[in-house]
Amino acid sequence: MPQDVTFDLPFKTPVSPHLEHARSRHLRWIWDMGLVRSQAGFAEYRSWDLPQAAARTYPHASADDMAVLMNWFSLAFLFDDQFDAGQPDRADRIAEVARELIVTPLRPAGSRPRVVCPITVAWAEVWQHLSDGMSLTWQSRFAASWGRFLVAHCEEVDLAARGLAGTLTLDEYTAFRRRTVGIHHSIDAGERSRRFEVPAEVQAHPVMERMRDLAADTIGFMNDIHSFERERRRGDGHNLICVLQRERGGSWQDAADEAYRMTNESLAEYVALEARVPQMCDELGLDETGRQRVRMGVEAIQHWINGNYEWALTTGRYAAAKEGPAATAERAGRGSVDDLLAV
Repeated sequence: MPQDVTFDLPFKTPVSPHLEHARSRHLRWIWDMGLVRSQAGFAEYRSWDLPQAAARTYPHASADDMAVLMNWFSLAFLFDDQFDAGQPDRADRIAEVARELIVTPLRPAGSRPRVVCPITVAWAEVWQHLSDGMSLTWQSRFAASWGRFLVAHCEEVDLAARGLAGTLTLDEYTAFRRRTVGIHHSIDAGERSRRFEVPAEVQAHPVMERMRDLAADTIGFMNDIHSFERERRRGDGHNLICVLQRERGGSWQDAADEAYRMTNESLAEYVALEARVPQMCDELGLDETGRQRVRMGVEAIQHWINGNYEWALTTGRYAAAKEGPAATAERAGRGSVDDLLAV
């Protein structure tokens, strides 16, 4: 049911012309790096069609940069699918690997990871390319957002391991989801995709801060709606529909309808704030170059809202009906058929 839920978005975004070329390079890289280790895992990964998501969210990247972005794009999804929080030792390993992923951007680019497994080795390589040519200010901003995202995932695993995953209130969940969805650093990567940087004073302005938060809310809630069947199949309660049904009672459809309303509410507030961007630029006294960077920064947010939405409607990652090894792994409490955290 939820994957076919549609939204009326007020903007359309392009798709990278380098999709197929970069997809071919990316799939070879995924296999060569050991990020998929079985034919079943590779088939499952291909069904997600993450290259399409990257091509929609970073449509203006060059052919080479598109491949780098696809490689980076895959890591958070693959790491998320390693969670098996019912095993405390697994939760400990997730935390250990997450710490390594967090500190990678704080070391000199190209440094060898100290915790070695396919995910950490791949991220060290990707970060070397992703950070190339970007200022220390951008790198620090990206690293902070990336770190908050990974810490939130560790907290999610810890809550589940202690049997507390179903205890968050709606307010607690919505604040938590803003971190676990990982949109802030993903929008930052939009700057890298076009080799520009939004001025620091704009990033610190309340209008831009709120726009980024609302984009995270909108995308997180959309993802919860589209992935609901998959997550219910896995027994994963980290989903807005599950929280609403638990807190307010009623049917699953009632909860899904409320999640849909909340998503549209966040989107409407975002669009209203977008209209205030020219006033913000006047207030900050930006010249034309600064204003152009702001416009591109706003486009980066739009690309993520619309691009992620278009991908979510068709990706096999959220498909309600699953068969084969991937479905067996999910029923066993694992998100993936391949273990990527072992040495």
